[in-house]
This record gives sequence, C-alpha cells and structure tokens, in this order.
Amino acid sequence: MYHVFKHKNEYYWVFLIIFVPVIGCAVYLISNVYNKRDAEKVASDITSIINPTKKVRDLESKLQFSDTYQNRLNLADAYFEISDYSNASLHYEQLLEDKSQSNVFVKKKLLESYYYAQEYEKAIEIAETIKDHQEFVNTISQFTYGLCLEKLNRFDEAETNMKVINQRYSHYNERLVLAEFLLSQQKNDDAYDILNDINAESQHMTKPNRRIYRATINKVKDYLNKA
Repeated sequence: MYHVFKHKNEYYWVFLIIFVPVIGCAVYLISNVYNKRDAEKVASDITSIINPTKKVRDLESKLQFSDTYQNRLNLADAYFEISDYSNASLHYEQLLEDKSQSNVFVKKKLLESYYYAQEYEKAIEIAETIKDHQEFVNTISQFTYGLCLEKLNRFDEAETNMKVINQRYSHYNERLVLAEFLLSQQKNDDAYDILNDINAESQHMTKPNRRIYRATINKVKDYLNKA
C-alpha cells in the first residue's frame, strides 16, 4: 500500500490489495516493482552497448562531484569495459594511493590493464606484489601473470603460472591458450592431454555453453584432427 501511494499508481490497486491480498500483492509486485527494475536494467544495458562512452561520461561527472574510492573504482572499471586500458590504469593507480584499502582486487585489475596495454614489465611488477595472496593464487590473474612472463621469454615461470588454470569443466578459452603455449614449447604430450580433456568435457556441456565456447571447441577439434 505504501508503494502504491508513494508512486501514485492507479487507485484500483488499493482494492485489489485489500480484498485479494495474496494474489493482489503478488500481481502488483510483478507488474510495478520487478518488471520496472528489469526494464531499467535492460534499458541501461542497451544504452551501454549503443553508446558505451555514456557510462564513462556519467561516472566522470559523478567522480568530479564526489571524489570517493568507490566512484573512482567504478570509473576505472568502466574504462576497462570499453577497452580503454590506459585510462583504466591511471585510475587504478590512483586507487593504490589509498593505503587504508587492501587493494588486492585493484592490483588484479591493474595487472590485466597492463597486460592488454602490452605493458608487460609493469604487469609483472604489480603481480609480484600479490603473487602469494590467496585472492591471486590459482586464478585468472595468475594465468595472466604467466602470459606476461611468456612475452618476456621467461618460459619456465610462465608455464608454472599458466598451468594453474588447467581445472576441469572450466576456463576453456584459457586452457586452449595453455595448450598452444605448451605446443610452442614442444611439450606435445601435455598439450594434447589438455586438448583431449576439453574435447571430452565439451560433450557434456549445456547448449548455451556449447554456443559460448563453439569457436574454442572447434579449434580444439582442429588440433586433434591434425595430430
């Protein structure tokens, strides 16, 4: 009832809620609360796709109005989402100046930003400040650290860090990259073990996952067919 009067919705909702309380409340919530929230979320997502820089501009304005840790983090993440890794890095770097925060999450995002910006030495430097942290070990971030090491021809260290991603029924794209790295190092047996695992696991994927990973699965099959 409070929601009806606050939002000045049609008066017939009052009678429906009073005289058929359970059904009336359910219908009202579905029609006027959840659907509106879903619609707003969908509209926001569509706007981000059509005009990806709008979200950045809005967050820049918000940061100018209130320069808080969370507002700067939101802006850094927004830059990252549109692949503007230079600006994302600048804001992540500024966040690290706040020593009251643990900043492990920010360092992980900064590592990825540096990697995509091809600043591999910076990426390695930041990774080595958190490489023993629980939130870093056995994650995509450690795998990314391995990719950076590979770019600097530190192949043994790269392999050690990239192999942590080889977990069954997950990380299919990354495991394909790992297999390709192992092939480049003439470690064919290890590489084909991973490729065979991915191929076998793909037989048990749901239809949505098979669509998502179709390109990866097809590439795995190409490697196996050529073996």
